[in-house]
Amino acid sequence: MNGLVTAIPTGITAFIATNLDDLVILTLLFSQVNATFRRRHIVIGQYLGFCTLVIASLAGFLGGLILPSHWIGLLGLVPITVGLSRLLNSETEAPSDTQSETEFFHSSPLAGFLSPQAYSVAAITIANGSDNVSIYMPLFANSALSNLLVIIALFLLLVGVWCYVTYKLTCQPAISNLLTRYGNSLVPFVLIGLGMFIIIDSASLNPIALAASCLFLMVIVKLYGINGQAATSSDMEFPR
Repeated sequence: MNGLVTAIPTGITAFIATNLDDLVILTLLFSQVNATFRRRHIVIGQYLGFCTLVIASLAGFLGGLILPSHWIGLLGLVPITVGLSRLLNSETEAPSDTQSETEFFHSSPLAGFLSPQAYSVAAITIANGSDNVSIYMPLFANSALSNLLVIIALFLLLVGVWCYVTYKLTCQPAISNLLTRYGNSLVPFVLIGLGMFIIIDSASLNPIALAASCLFLMVIVKLYGINGQAATSSDMEFPR
């Protein structure tokens, strides 16, 4: 029973941490609803894409049946790394990421037997879901089967909530602008906290080792961001 009580807030936290940026994308998609692109296309596509990400993440649960839990818990360093990267290298990220993902919706060559529009939305969800897989895998690996089923059920429920909320946001421009401006600033801290929870819960590292690992990752992530920014600058200056 205690495990189930823990699974509920853990599942909610993991979903919010990995899908907060989807609020922006879904809000943009719902704002483009017309005669050929309907609300149901967005909802169906979001579920198709998210279920694909969950299935890909189940490899973490299967690995947890074989590997010791304290080894699997080290995968908690992945969401910490993702969070640190977003926090320390936010200035190096392309500001048009969301715009390019929305443009991909218009230009996607995907077609389906039922609805090409829905599969296009699914493609956007999958393309934007690399962080989801990297965070869900260690979470699933450290979960018992009963907890895993609860977490997945919560995920599927929250996908529907996300679609409903973002549709309503299209009717509230002030809230939509506020979410676009400040929403991404919260994601790094939630990801770092989630990774720490996974590591501590699995007893993979003691607090001192965890703090040292975070400091080491901060240095690596910052150096990577500096090198990436320098490479981008040189590519822009090269053609003459």
